[in-house]
Amino acid sequence: MPLFHPLEWQVMRVFIVDDSSIVRERLVALLRDIQGIEITGQSGDATEAIQSIRGLSPDAVILDLQIQGGNGFDVLRDIKQRETSPVVMVFTNDPSQQSEQRCMDAGADFFLDKTTDIARLLEIVGSLSRESSSVLDRDGSK
Repeated sequence: MPLFHPLEWQVMRVFIVDDSSIVRERLVALLRDIQGIEITGQSGDATEAIQSIRGLSPDAVILDLQIQGGNGFDVLRDIKQRETSPVVMVFTNDPSQQSEQRCMDAGADFFLDKTTDIARLLEIVGSLSRESSSVLDRDGSK
């Protein structure tokens, strides 16, 4: 499984994949409040998401499983087949154990329930961003 390297980021570039434009807009609004985060793109379609993620090479992807033009599993498999891959946070309304196991087997880094884990999602993103910033501050590279 490819590794991600959050300590190399100066700004964590995040791509959002969700079929709901309302959810995407809400996530963008919440993530903008976290220092060191840049939203590089968003999509509600699997094919478009795969192409955009390949082209933009974000550091992290927030991924819904139920999207148009395929599904989040297709996107996850494509992301994790590359030599280096972004951190993938599956954020879904399907928190079944079967879906979680399938995602983790495909290389997801985190599996989160949309109905109960929004605060945890923001905490994870913030933690990854702070971890990167603190390392850069200590070594003088920032």
